[in-house]
Amino acid sequence: MEKNRILVCDDDRDILRLIEGILTGAGYEVACAANGAEAWEMFQAKPAQLLILDVMMPKENGLMVAMRVREVSNVPILMLSAKTEESDRVIGLDVGADDYMTKPFYREELLAKVRSLLRRYLRLGGAGEASDGRKVYYDLVLDSGTKKLFKAGEEIRLTATEYKIMELLLAHPGRVYPAEEIYERVWERDAYAVENTVMVHISRIRKKLEANPDRPEYLKIVWGVGYKIERE
Repeated sequence: MEKNRILVCDDDRDILRLIEGILTGAGYEVACAANGAEAWEMFQAKPAQLLILDVMMPKENGLMVAMRVREVSNVPILMLSAKTEESDRVIGLDVGADDYMTKPFYREELLAKVRSLLRRYLRLGGAGEASDGRKVYYDLVLDSGTKKLFKAGEEIRLTATEYKIMELLLAHPGRVYPAEEIYERVWERDAYAVENTVMVHISRIRKKLEANPDRPEYLKIVWGVGYKIERE
């Protein structure tokens, strides 16, 4: 069986070697880059199934790499940072990252995030399982065979995380899903202080889906309660 390839980028050589050892020990193929420019070149030469990017790096930081990658791929991105401020987490998610982890971190924490992101991507963002099933809501069509979302026949390019959120919301249009439930069902982990994480992903979907994200036609917020798909 071919190993999943993970591209890791950090300008701290000790952290880079630590992550490489943890991931290779867990059975993954690992490619390492010391700065953002190198990581982007390596990704173009041979795409990976997961990117782990440090936020602060010389030449090109992790946020810039994430934005470049998001223009061409929905591969999952895990951001690393020594900072713990919530604003840094939101910025990382806003540019297209799927998850965020602060340094220092535990081995099992890293592996849990890697497994969750890869599972979601390979199930939903990659080839996926063959199926003819479709969810249709007005001019929205979510195709579970191709793992794509269409609006009026035009594809709305989503990451695997964004697709999973839309799949959940479109399963029951009109039902309000609290942020905690969305997080637990999409990220497949216990929810704790996850409102900002879910909100940033919802905001990204709105920008792609809605003609006017400030006055959404489909993806609605029920303040203090949660999120829903409903066209009124």
